Amino acid sequence: MDPIDTLFSAARAAQGRAHAPYSLFRVGSAIRDEAGAVHAGCNVENAAYPVGTCAEAGAIAAMIATGGRRIAEILVLGDGEALVTPCGACRQRIREFAGPDTPIHVAGPDGVRKTFTLDELLPASFGPDNLA
Repeated sequence: MDPIDTLFSAARAAQGRAHAPYSLFRVGSAIRDEAGAVHAGCNVENAAYPVGTCAEAGAIAAMIATGGRRIAEILVLGDGEALVTPCGACRQRIREFAGPDTPIHVAGPDGVRKTFTLDELLPASFGPDNLA
């Protein structure tokens, strides 16, 4: 299977398990780490809105929990006509574990719609190297 198809399948499976009773907007995400392992996450809403978790944050947590430390590429899957790119907070979360050239694939139900680099979505970002 094509590597992007693997990410898409993992993100779609996670999206199907999303907990989105308030917005009804389910999002899935999948990460390939530096060793090639795939980690997925979904959005988890909460009645106290700021307590919810984005799909990208869930995928990053899954990666860290299983020993991955670097994002080689990430895919974000959402429904609708508009591109579902990572929110600002998730762009910064991705930055913690990715470099400026890391591909971020944005997908809809039928597949990848557009691929960005992290630097395109978060230019001149602040990250771990600023603190070294």
